[in-house]
Amino acid sequence: MLRALMFILPLALTIYAFIDCLNTSEEETKHLPKVAWVFIILLFWIVGPIVWLVGGKARTGPRPSGGRGTRGTGGGWVAPDDNPEFLKSLGGDRPAAPREDREDEPAPEPAPEPAPESGKDARPADEQGGGGPADGGTGPSKS
Repeated sequence: MLRALMFILPLALTIYAFIDCLNTSEEETKHLPKVAWVFIILLFWIVGPIVWLVGGKARTGPRPSGGRGTRGTGGGWVAPDDNPEFLKSLGGDRPAAPREDREDEPAPEPAPEPAPESGKDARPADEQGGGGPADGGTGPSKS
């Protein structure tokens, strides 16, 4: 286990330093050109990445947050809802379009229920009383 760790740790450090060097702009590298740093990191397997991390890149501390909404402009990054310039830009860019689904309009009235037919009683057939011979009604008779 210890043998694997002694191989994996420097390899991970080399990969990290190599990718960090590739992502660094030419203006931020110190002392040597970027291509020279890449060769140092890859050729000097353990020492190269450490030297790159210690002295190869101009590292700056965190910048104080300003009122700008973009990165890299000196003021740091600000969320859009905290940026007053962005909020002002939302105000009058386009005219207000009429909304089709207004809440202040009354809802359409439901259709009225149909009234029962005039010649029939509204009670169910078993309550109407004309269902059989015992009632004396005119219902179907069994012959």
